Amino acid sequence: MLPDTPAATVIADKAYDAQERVIEVLQNAGKGVVIPPKACRQQPREYDKHLYRARHLIEQFFNKLKQYRSIATRYDKTARNFLGAIHLAAAVIWLN
Repeated sequence: MLPDTPAATVIADKAYDAQERVIEVLQNAGKGVVIPPKACRQQPREYDKHLYRARHLIEQFFNKLKQYRSIATRYDKTARNFLGAIHLAAAVIWLN
């Protein structure tokens, strides 16, 4: 599933630090890999630390978005209404 993503670079956390199952497959597909190595690795792998830190901003946004009850529990029945609620909540977060 990961090699078929349209992104040029895949950013993930330490849980995806599996050389044979994840990293090599992505690199063979021509994708950049930004996954920090686990602490137990004997030979730590290099990764782009600045790009990995930007991932934190995205996670913070999703955590703020989940503070809205209707989005966290998905009260809307249609995808169109749910997307509208996400746009509204994102605008409120952005304005604050």
